[in-house]
Amino acid sequence: MNVDFGGLEKGTSIHIRRSNGRVHKAIVTQLQPTTASVTVEWFEDDETKGKEVSLEMIFELNQDLAPENKKPVPQERPTSRQRHSREYRSFRKSSHKRADARPANQRRTMLQAPTASVRNQQKENRSPSPGYGPRRVAKPDYQPPPPAARQSILNLPKSYDNDKVANNVPINGNGMAMPPPKAPPRGRKSNVVDEVEKLRKNREERRAAQVIERERRQQYYDPNNANWEFAIMIKEFRASLEMKPLTAADPVLDHRICVCVRKRPLNKKELGRKEIDVVTVPSKNIVMVSEPKSKVDMTKYLENQNFRFDYSFDETCTNEMVYWYTARPLVECIFEGGMATCFAYGQTGSGKTHTMGGDFTMGKAQDTRKGIYALAAQDVFHLLQKPTYRHHNLDVYASFFEIYSGKVFDLLNKKCRLRVLEDGRQQVQVVGLQERRVTSIEEVLQLISDGTRCRTSGVTSANQHSSRSHAVFQLILRRSGPRQLLHGKFSLIDLAGNERGADTTSADRQTRVEGSEINKSLLALKECIRAMSQNKQHLPFRASKLTQVLRDSFIGERSRTCMIATISPGITSCEHSLNTLRYADRVKELALDDGGDEPFKKRHAAAGGGGGGGGGGGMLDRIDESPQQAGMHSPNNSDLALISSICENEISREMFEVHQTVSSLQEIEEETVECHRNFLQGMSTSMAASTNLFNMTEDVDFDAEGYVARVKDHLETFEQENKKLLEDFKEKLNLFEQTLLEEEAVSQNMKNKAGNRKV
Repeated sequence: MNVDFGGLEKGTSIHIRRSNGRVHKAIVTQLQPTTASVTVEWFEDDETKGKEVSLEMIFELNQDLAPENKKPVPQERPTSRQRHSREYRSFRKSSHKRADARPANQRRTMLQAPTASVRNQQKENRSPSPGYGPRRVAKPDYQPPPPAARQSILNLPKSYDNDKVANNVPINGNGMAMPPPKAPPRGRKSNVVDEVEKLRKNREERRAAQVIERERRQQYYDPNNANWEFAIMIKEFRASLEMKPLTAADPVLDHRICVCVRKRPLNKKELGRKEIDVVTVPSKNIVMVSEPKSKVDMTKYLENQNFRFDYSFDETCTNEMVYWYTARPLVECIFEGGMATCFAYGQTGSGKTHTMGGDFTMGKAQDTRKGIYALAAQDVFHLLQKPTYRHHNLDVYASFFEIYSGKVFDLLNKKCRLRVLEDGRQQVQVVGLQERRVTSIEEVLQLISDGTRCRTSGVTSANQHSSRSHAVFQLILRRSGPRQLLHGKFSLIDLAGNERGADTTSADRQTRVEGSEINKSLLALKECIRAMSQNKQHLPFRASKLTQVLRDSFIGERSRTCMIATISPGITSCEHSLNTLRYADRVKELALDDGGDEPFKKRHAAAGGGGGGGGGGGMLDRIDESPQQAGMHSPNNSDLALISSICENEISREMFEVHQTVSSLQEIEEETVECHRNFLQGMSTSMAASTNLFNMTEDVDFDAEGYVARVKDHLETFEQENKKLLEDFKEKLNLFEQTLLEEEAVSQNMKNKAGNRKV
């Protein structure tokens, strides 16, 4: 659109008219060609104000800045001869005819007034002044012409040609025909009318758009909700999408590593706070987050971020539907002699425990029948009755334990602390873990209820009711017989909330260690799964207790893993939801195709469906360790350093130092507790021997010489053995104390740096 702004440009001082009629000066700050207007600013009441003004109004008040085709054309002043001509008087009469509001009787009087020719004749008949020639004879007074002749007297002189008047030919005052008006030269046609019409249309369109916008805003306006504008933008954005959510008719694809996302609905607290839903699931494998943003000028807008996964479940999907696409294919895997892992990851309160354990009905009451734990157990008992697997003579066992602050506790044995060690074949064993045989789904539900009640939870900085531990429920298939060889294992894990990593700078050491362990274990779990998907030779499983326990689930051709990332849709949880989605996206970076894991399908088909094996043999081929770590229990810090080098963009140097110090602290704590246990055992053995010697004195005829010799030997042996135990115990205690001070210093250093960055 070509708009002629005339002499207007940025910085030009002009006059403008306010809505109250006031006219004052302003400065042009911006030209608007699309709307044929300019933006002006002025200083008033100690502040800068501005508005948008149309060109029509500006050129009306600032005619010197208007384009040539819009400036008013000055009219020439008529001469004395022209003022007395009939044409000029006729023009003046017609121009003021509509403004004449005189009564009809006065207008009739005017029609009877003498014409110009009569007045000139009267003037000629007057007596001239002395000295101006001979006196002329005065003629009789003027007599009004008859009514029939009035019209000709008023309009035309006698010398006018009536034929010319009838043919609408313009004539001059002498009765001569006037030449036709000349046409304006080409290329100089005025476009003022077009510009004014365009301005009018633009003004009407703007006003109509403002009315629609006002009605739209009025529909969603809520003075008690600061995010109502974002709600409008999100609703309009969703209206532009084609929604094709996941349905039960969609096929179940075969994946070695399956990564999916589940969105829960807004809960009662979020609805009470009038939070808006910022998460959209438009299709079966796409998740979109509309992150609210604000520009420097406080203009609000949305930054829509897209993520793609194997499956995406919206808020209408049930636990049964989630189980069908995630854990259900893994149940058949363990019957074929494989290891399977399914875990739920996300922010506290995002629905992990609801997905894995079951629905919460009345307060904290949980219906465990509708959780993935129970649904998987139900399918296990169902497949046991099929002829395909009946000949294996399999028994089902269940275990339930938690990992909290790098320590393992048995939830089915009064939270007894367990040790995680490697045997001679470099297989990780959870020493002392109880495995209970189950024969029905009711027994499994009872174990789930008992273990859930014992799980560690409490108030944190992120949530009032936070699950601060990783809960691991395992269904184990063993072959009947004296050796009870392992056939397959299914580990279902409810991970701790991912926001707990922020507590690594807390003033409380217990909270710091807890947050650091959760953060470290989640990083290690992600990198172990990535290494598994890329068929790497080394898995950094020693970086955390969680990955150590699940090591046998990451190796072998028949190992399969499923991750369910749960997210909260509320606007206050947007940052945590984005972190969860980025974590899940990092676990498995999907290609553009929607197919399953084709290489895994081929390997799985070539391996066959059957095959036994337990204790790490057969299909559970051990992944070769790196040469530096072969055949030895390496410290956690070696794998942690490997993870830090891989995730250099996700973990800072300060955070790595905190994780490294906490890992050393956990190792030294275990070694110190182990020394104390050995010392107590040594003391108990010596005490039992000393008690036996003392009982010899109770006999009536005890051998005094033999008693003295045996007691001396016992004391010498006791001194030698317990001295070594005591020295080791003291050394570990001193090292443990020194590591505690180091952890305190590292955490304080990180806290100070975090405070400096905020400032």
